Amino acid sequence: MSRILITGGAGFIGVNLCKKLLRQGHEVIAVDNFITSTDNNIKLLLSNSKFRFIKQDITKPISNFIRRIGGSNFKYIYHLACPTGVPNLIKLAKEMLLTCSLGTRNVLELARIHSAKVLFTSSSEVYGDPQASPQTEDYTGNVDPVGIRSPYEEGKRFSESLIQVYVRKYNLKAKIVRVFNTYGSYVALNDSRVVPRFLRQALGNKPLTVEGKGLQTRTFCYVDDLVDGLLLVMKKGKKGEVYNLGSDKEIRIIDLAKLIIKVTRSKSGIVFVERPAHDHKRRFPSLEKVEKLGWRQKTALEKGLQKTLRWHITSK
Repeated sequence: MSRILITGGAGFIGVNLCKKLLRQGHEVIAVDNFITSTDNNIKLLLSNSKFRFIKQDITKPISNFIRRIGGSNFKYIYHLACPTGVPNLIKLAKEMLLTCSLGTRNVLELARIHSAKVLFTSSSEVYGDPQASPQTEDYTGNVDPVGIRSPYEEGKRFSESLIQVYVRKYNLKAKIVRVFNTYGSYVALNDSRVVPRFLRQALGNKPLTVEGKGLQTRTFCYVDDLVDGLLLVMKKGKKGEVYNLGSDKEIRIIDLAKLIIKVTRSKSGIVFVERPAHDHKRRFPSLEKVEKLGWRQKTALEKGLQKTLRWHITSK
């Protein structure tokens, strides 16, 4: 079994990844500063003797970082840390950029010291408002470098570039996964993403707020499937390569709202609100590269929403 470091380990995807690796018998060290996560996510993990948590801002000097995590070698590092959320694009803009620059530099230096394999979770946001669909990994995107979404979009793009520098200059065994919309257990209902927002509104029998006419489309991947993909890319992916990971089953936001009302058996209606100018019309990944590694999406959207709903009910 391996010693594994996960940055952003208390976040939604991070805690699901921690749980999976612990079930496999690995030793897991999770690092997080709770800037957009919560310590409630890791409480149940703290009783596991193979789990260790460190509250740490990864943008701080690397000497402090190394001292906190100890000197033993890591075999794998999953770098998930970064503030998220549309409401945080101004509030936490600086933190997004510093995490993706200084934080990623620190993680890569740590990987170089330990000769560790690295997987970085980038985002579909690197494609911006895409003019090509589906988005393949070689599509360079349509991004506004100074727009409202730029702290996250450009931050992730910078991280990807820095990773490639370490691959080419130091032969670091690093891979990049561009994560598309994901949902599931440990997503807080007060999260601004569309699935938890609709679930929160439906469970309160309040109107679901659909932006614009709801004709914009997204794809949604259940978190267990995503975690399986991360593990697979770490194991079989080629260094320096980029892999899209998510669902390729598109749904209009208006239809997602109706499906969530059905799943929750809510009495909610739907109201239409102004759509932000920076909201993208379509996100649709090409999954050919990751499917060649053997990955397949297993959880249909309605089933995944039912599982997410059960988790929220039983975790109260």
